[in-house]
Amino acid sequence: MNYLGIDASVLSHVATHLNKLLASYNVYYQNLRSFHWHVQGRSFFDLHELFENYYNSAKTTIDEIAERILTIGHKPDGSMSIYLSNSDVKESKDLLDDMEMAKEVLKDQKKLISLMRTVIKQAAEIQDEGTVDLVSGMLSNLEKEAWLLYSWYKGRRIEFLKVNNQ
Repeated sequence: MNYLGIDASVLSHVATHLNKLLASYNVYYQNLRSFHWHVQGRSFFDLHELFENYYNSAKTTIDEIAERILTIGHKPDGSMSIYLSNSDVKESKDLLDDMEMAKEVLKDQKKLISLMRTVIKQAAEIQDEGTVDLVSGMLSNLEKEAWLLYSWYKGRRIEFLKVNNQ
């Protein structure tokens, strides 16, 4: 039964992009967990809490992506090996300093934003408004998270340069 009113064969391309987004979000989530556990120094309280908020948000997003893949009649990938091989976000090192962690998260967010825009474009081409709506909301939230972190990062970088007379 075609309960969505969209030809199932054209949805496979969207499902492929959603699975890439799912894989990338899972690696991003794990990077955030690691950063949350390993952050130290002057930024501990800022970033420890921020990374926790971000990984909780990512956890919800991951579930929504997987459920959308199921809704459009496809199977979400579920193994770490597939996530690692299919992800645009790369697994990060554990022991980075606070500024490196923030820079890594910003880099990961930029990749996720790009993937989301690709999913939106692919879904819009086949009039899959449900996917467009879902991912557009995710995109808006992630763009705001990236802006908040970038604002923090930029302020800390300026402060660092002033202290070190650079």
